[in-house]
Amino acid sequence: MYLSDVLPTAWQAVEYAAIPDGGSVAVLGLGPIGDMACRIAQHRGAGQVIGVDLVPERLERARLGGVDALDVRDPDLVKVIRDKTGGRGPDAVIDAVGMEAHGSPAAQATQQMTSMLPDGMQAWLMKRVGVDRLHALYLAIEIVRRGGTISLSGVYGGMADPMPMLRMFDKQIQLRMGQANVHRWVPDILPLLVDGDPLGVEGFATHRVRLEQAPAAYQMFQQKRDGAVKVLLQP
Repeated sequence: MYLSDVLPTAWQAVEYAAIPDGGSVAVLGLGPIGDMACRIAQHRGAGQVIGVDLVPERLERARLGGVDALDVRDPDLVKVIRDKTGGRGPDAVIDAVGMEAHGSPAAQATQQMTSMLPDGMQAWLMKRVGVDRLHALYLAIEIVRRGGTISLSGVYGGMADPMPMLRMFDKQIQLRMGQANVHRWVPDILPLLVDGDPLGVEGFATHRVRLEQAPAAYQMFQQKRDGAVKVLLQP
C-alpha cells in the first residue's frame, strides 16, 4: 500500500530536490507525502529538515521525528527560515501542498463553484483556467536560497497560473516536478522495507478503518480532523 502511493512520490520529491549531503531542505505541507519526504531526507543525509504546515497534530508529529516544524501562519516565517539557514535560505524546498494550499479564499470559492459544473466543463476549466492556490509555490520561490532547487510533488493543474519568472531567473532556481515514476524507484525503496524499517513505515498510518468506513475517513482526512495524516483501509 505504501509502496504504491506515498513512498514513491515522496522518494522522487527528495530525489528531485537534490539536497547536498548535510544540506538543508524545507518541506511545505506535512500531510502523508510531506511527512514521508522529511523522513526520507533525514535518512539520506540531510543535515537540516524544516517542515511547514498549519495543522497542530501534523506539526507535533513531525517534531517527534526530529523535524524543525514551523507554523505557516507565522507572519515572520520567511525570516525565521532564513535565520535558521544562515541567512541564505534552504538548499532545497519540497512543495508537497499544490492546489490544496490554504490562503486564497477567492481561488477556494472558484474551485467549489467549478465542482458544481458538469464533468466535461469541469475538465475544460481545470485545464485552461488557473484556479490553483499558489501560496505554497510562491513561498517556496521566496525562501529557497539562490541557486537552490524546488521540487514539486503537489499538483498544479491550471494553465493560466502566473509564474514569477523574473524572480525565478534572478535567483537561478532549478525547478523539478512530475508524476511519480513508481517503477523507477522500487529498487531503491524495497530494501528499506525489510531492513529495520528506517522510515517508520509500519507505524506511518494514523488511522486504520474498515472498507465501508472509507467515505467518512476520506472526509476526515480532507478536513484535517482527528490528526489524520494517512488512513489505511482494511477488509
